[in-house]
Amino acid sequence: MNSERRRLTVEDLWAMSRVGAPALVPGGSAAVAAVTTYDLETNREMCRLWWVPLDGADPRPLTAVEFMSRQPTVSPDGRRLAFVRRAIVGPKEKPARPQLYVMPLAGGEPEKITDLPLGVTDPRWFPDGKRIAFLAPLLADAPTPDGTRALVEAREREPVQARVTEDRVYRYWDRWLTDGEFPHLFVIDLESRALTDLLPDTRRWFELMDPSGQYDISPDGEEIAFAANASEPPHQMLDWDVFTVPARGGPVRRLTGDNPAEDMRPRYSPDARFILYGMQRMPDFYADRVRLVRFDRATGEKRVLTEDWDRSADGWEFAPDGTIFLQVEDRARVRIFRTDLEGSAPREIFGTGSVAGLRVSREGRLVFLNESLSSPPDIASCDFRGGDVRRHTRFNAARLSEIALGEVEERTFRGADGRDVQMYLAQPPGFDPSRKWPLVHVIHGGPHAMSGDQFHFRWNAHLFAAPGYVVAEVNFHGSTSWGQAFAQSIEAAHGDKPFTDIMAATDALIATGFIDEKRMAATGGSYGGYLVSWIAGHTDRFACLVNHAGVSDLLGQYGSDVTQGRSRAYGGEPWSRLEAIDRYNPARFSSGFKSPMLVVHGENDYRVPYNQGIELYNIYKAKGLAARLVQFPDENHWVLKPRNSRLWYREVHAWLARFLGG
Repeated sequence: MNSERRRLTVEDLWAMSRVGAPALVPGGSAAVAAVTTYDLETNREMCRLWWVPLDGADPRPLTAVEFMSRQPTVSPDGRRLAFVRRAIVGPKEKPARPQLYVMPLAGGEPEKITDLPLGVTDPRWFPDGKRIAFLAPLLADAPTPDGTRALVEAREREPVQARVTEDRVYRYWDRWLTDGEFPHLFVIDLESRALTDLLPDTRRWFELMDPSGQYDISPDGEEIAFAANASEPPHQMLDWDVFTVPARGGPVRRLTGDNPAEDMRPRYSPDARFILYGMQRMPDFYADRVRLVRFDRATGEKRVLTEDWDRSADGWEFAPDGTIFLQVEDRARVRIFRTDLEGSAPREIFGTGSVAGLRVSREGRLVFLNESLSSPPDIASCDFRGGDVRRHTRFNAARLSEIALGEVEERTFRGADGRDVQMYLAQPPGFDPSRKWPLVHVIHGGPHAMSGDQFHFRWNAHLFAAPGYVVAEVNFHGSTSWGQAFAQSIEAAHGDKPFTDIMAATDALIATGFIDEKRMAATGGSYGGYLVSWIAGHTDRFACLVNHAGVSDLLGQYGSDVTQGRSRAYGGEPWSRLEAIDRYNPARFSSGFKSPMLVVHGENDYRVPYNQGIELYNIYKAKGLAARLVQFPDENHWVLKPRNSRLWYREVHAWLARFLGG
C-alpha cells in the first residue's frame, strides 16, 4: 500500500460526485449531465447540470448551485436545454416542487415554463423543437392543475388524515397510494404556452419507483407510446401494458392487452414503422427475463425478437440505421449488446465494468455511464463496434488519488448442485495473502438481483474492507445475470441453495489460507437480511451478523407493499401449504440463534416493514443474546440521508470491530 494514501472513509464516500445519465447534444460535440453532491454538515443534497465536451475538454457547470437541476434534454437543433428544477430549501421548510425550465445552451438565464401543483418529471422534446412532453401528477378527484392545487390545500387544512381503501395495492416503498395521485402526460407549446393533457381522466400509474423513461414520441411527432398499469381496482394482480395516444389529444389505444405480465419501455424505430418494447411472460415472478418485442404499427403484428436468448435487457435504444443497442445484465456486469429488428442473435460489444444511461448519437458513438467496483460512474463512449473507448469525465479522480483501495478479484467456486458460482473479492489495503484476515460476506438483496462490478454508494465493498477485512460478494443461486433457470432455481426454497452457496464460498476462502475462520461475519440487506436471519438459525460459524431491513418472518411479509408472487416465491399461501412457507421461515428456527446480531431498519420501509427488524431484535434479547438495534424514523428501505448514512456505517463498522477486531 502506498504509505501516502489513506483508507476510504464514509466522509470520502459522501464527498464524491455522483454523475447522472448523459443527454446528447445534436452534432456529437458534447453531452449534458446532472451531477449530484452532498454536504454532510447541512445534510443537504445539491444537483447541477454540467456541459461535458466529448472532444477531451474539461466539463463546466451550466446551472446554479442553489437549485436542484435534473433530467436534462437538449432540443433537436442543439440550441436549448430543457430540464426540471426546484429551489433548495431548509430542513424545516416545505419542499419545493420541480418545474420545467428551458435555457439557451449558448448562455443565459433559465426560463420557467410550468407551475403545476405537484411538479413535473421526465421532459422530452418533440422532433420539431416547438413542443415538450412531460409527466405531471394530478389528483383523480380533481384532475386539472387548478383543481388539484385547490384539493391539496383543502386536504392540508383537514384535521382527519385517515387513509381508507379496499385495494390490494395501496402503498408502495415509502408512500401511500390512497390519495389518488396519478401521472398525466402533458404537452406544452413553447410559443403559445398552450398546455394539453393527453390523459385527462387517467387512473393509471406509470412505473411506481421511477416513472421516467416509460414513454417515447414518434419520429413525426404525431403519437406518443407509453407504458402504464392496466389493472383495475382492487389491483389483485398488477399488469403493465403499452399504450399509444395522439400527441394532440385523442383516444388511448392499448397495444398489449393479450399479455398478463409486464410490458415496458416503448421506443419508436427511426423509420416509424415499429414500436420496440420489453415483455415479461410471468406476472408473479418479477425477475422473469425481459424479451424484446417488435410491434408493427400498420398491421398490429407482434414478433418476439429475443425469445431464444437467455438474458434480460433493461434498456434499449435505436441507432439511425435501425440497429438496436441493449444494456444487459450478464455475468455480474452490465454490458452493451447489439441486435436488430430482424431478431439477430444479440452480440456483446462492450463489457468493461458496468454501464448505465446508454445513449446513441447520430454521429456513430455510444455514450454512457461506466463504473466498476473501484471506480464511481463517469461518462464514457465507444464506437458502434465497441472500440475507440474514451472517458470524458473524471469527477472523483483527485479524491481517489488520495485513497488506498485494495485489489478486486473475481473467483469461481463449486456451489449448490455442484454448479460453478461466481463471487467478487475486495481486498483490504495492504493485503498480504501470507497473513490471516477477517472475512465479511456482503449478501445482496432481491433475491433476484446481483452483486455487480459496480461502485455502490450504500453498500460499498471498499468501505467494508477498509478496516482490514476481506469482503466477499457472492452471486448465489437466484441471482440475475446468469440466466432464467439460475434465477428461478430458488423458488419456494429461499433459504436452501443460497445458504449452501454462502457456506461453500466460505469454505473455499478458508482453503486459500488467508482467512481467519474464527473472525468471520455475514452482512446483508432486504433478502440479504433474510439470508442473514436464516444463517443465524442454521450455523454459528460467524462471529457476528449484520441484518439491514431484512425479512425475519415470511408470514410478516404480508405486511409488505406488493404481495403478488408470494406463493411462487415461498411455496404457498398462509391459507394453503403453510408448511411450505414455514420450511424456509427464519423465525421458525430461532432456537438456533447464537451469533451476535446488529439489526438496522427504517420506519418508513413498506417493502420490508420495520416490525420485521423489531421482532428479530426482540427474540434475540428474549434469549439473552448479544444484539443491537438501530432504528431510523426518517428512512425507508434504504438509508439515503447523508448523516444517517454516516451513522449507519459507523454502527456497522463498530459492530464488526467489536467481534472481528480491526
